[in-house]
Amino acid sequence: MVMLGGTFALYSLICRYAKVGLIPSEEEEDQNVSNFQLELPNNRNQRASKLKSKLENSVFAKYMLLFATMLGTSMLIGDGVLTPCISVLSSMGGLKLAAKAMTQDTIVWTSVGILIFLFMIQRFGTDKVGYTFAPVLTLWFLLISGIGLYNIIKHDPLVIKAINPKYIVEYFMRNKVDAWISLGGVVLSITGTEALFADVGHFSVRAIQISTCGLVYPSIILAYIGQAAYLRKNMSDVGMAFYASIPGPMYWPMFVVAVLASIIASQSLISATFSIVQQSLSLGCFPRVKVVHTSTKYPGQVYVPEINYLLMLACVFVTLGFRDTIKIGNAYGIAVVFVMALTSAFLVLIMILIWKTHVVLILAYAFTIFALELLYLSSVLYKFDQGGYLPLVFAFFLMSVMYVWNDVYRKKYHFELDNKISPKKVNEIIKDSISHERLPGLAIFYSELVHGIPPIFKHYIANVPVIHSVLVFVSFKSLPISKVPLEERFLFRRVQPNDLQVFRCVVRYGYKDVRNEEEPFERMLVERLKDFIREDYVIMGVENEELKDEAEMDVEELDKAWRRGVVHMVGEQEVVAAKGANIVKRVMIDYAYDFLKKNLRQSNKVFDIPHKRMLKVGMTYEL
Repeated sequence: MVMLGGTFALYSLICRYAKVGLIPSEEEEDQNVSNFQLELPNNRNQRASKLKSKLENSVFAKYMLLFATMLGTSMLIGDGVLTPCISVLSSMGGLKLAAKAMTQDTIVWTSVGILIFLFMIQRFGTDKVGYTFAPVLTLWFLLISGIGLYNIIKHDPLVIKAINPKYIVEYFMRNKVDAWISLGGVVLSITGTEALFADVGHFSVRAIQISTCGLVYPSIILAYIGQAAYLRKNMSDVGMAFYASIPGPMYWPMFVVAVLASIIASQSLISATFSIVQQSLSLGCFPRVKVVHTSTKYPGQVYVPEINYLLMLACVFVTLGFRDTIKIGNAYGIAVVFVMALTSAFLVLIMILIWKTHVVLILAYAFTIFALELLYLSSVLYKFDQGGYLPLVFAFFLMSVMYVWNDVYRKKYHFELDNKISPKKVNEIIKDSISHERLPGLAIFYSELVHGIPPIFKHYIANVPVIHSVLVFVSFKSLPISKVPLEERFLFRRVQPNDLQVFRCVVRYGYKDVRNEEEPFERMLVERLKDFIREDYVIMGVENEELKDEAEMDVEELDKAWRRGVVHMVGEQEVVAAKGANIVKRVMIDYAYDFLKKNLRQSNKVFDIPHKRMLKVGMTYEL
């Protein structure tokens, strides 16, 4: 299932094939990364070429793709709020049936307590308890299928005929508009399944096919048909069909398993939310937050403290505000189906653009699965005023935050690109500004600019006219692939002449890569830089002993500078709206972006830069 995080993954796939990104950070060397190239069909399709050309030449299309990706991400985060609410609240609803004295207030507050507990333990990760998930879910599916089969046999075996599709047609012919409206409730029978594969990247396609076809789908079918058989003779229990249809001796065991299953489903969506936020950071689409990797064995298991507590507060407010599963269910359906439809739209685009699928298959997909999703979407939107507005409010708020951050991020990048310092200018600045010998040591200057040297360096030299013996400009860059091999992560260039000892380095990551490895970043940087210096001299003259000696001298100088000490220089850009900017731009830059920047992580905390060896260099950008 590609739904969870699917819009982001598919957008990244499109960015690998076509130049649709809004930040001009592409480099030819990116194509040389071993897993960057796509395995494309050999046939050249005129339709695909035209579409690629239109996307690359249309600013509107680029913005629309990014907008759709942000919308899908926002809806997914909304799903991460609604799934814990509806899962825990519905499972706890069984108490009301078993204990008549149990009030709705007690159920709501008990659910809130479970939700708070669930979010408070997120920082420990799922590595230690994750091994219990599969047995609990397997037991859950076996129990609901067994109880369903029991109800079918006991109450009405003939209800199994409902599987026949002809009854769907008759139902719509009989009920017309009411049948269409009921689809908003019908879709809830499948919405929970996305939680099962929330971290789909950790499983093979075959594993998903076997588990879905062999266990999940048959269990769900038997469970719902069993409830239908029970309701044939107990129509008054329609509001609590699940718990009411459980045989007496199995009630409490089933209640315990249902609560555990709801916690696991909630955990899956919470983990998926953390993962999609981590991926959004790599596109510059989300404000800087701390990403903690909770497992050394599974790199995909992450924890984002700021998002965790915001999700917890949102879940508590939603549970206390709505108090029942009906309105939350309406909101939940819109969030899930919206992302499904967006994912299918991206998939159709990829079928045309990248896979070059035959037009018949594209049309077949569009007029069956995609059309069915749009039909469900139209139905759930009908209940907009009955709680359905909630995910759209979440999406509007999150998209506003993401757009403000991304828009200013792009403006900053273009400002640096337009005012970058050429290698020749660097040489002049160093010779003109430094009046005495260079300081011994290694200086690492962090910047977001991939192409060239940022303008903040000139500002630094003008105020502090001294430079270390070796200077490396480092920029972090995310490629539209999941992982970049460690041996291909560092891309170096040398600023001429060689005796300047000034280097540029682009550190490339995939959107699922771990940025804070166990091995210190500066150690890896220095070791890779040594390899680059040797290789650079080899290219200049393979048999030239003099060049080999120069290479070893440069390596020795780098090693000496490293031993003398490393200083991490972090550019802190203060952005303000330029004079004459309109009111919208001023509000966005001077207030909205400034608020986000001041209340979230600074760059040195995100990259774990040692505080004692850090020097911040400030500069004001007028955008």
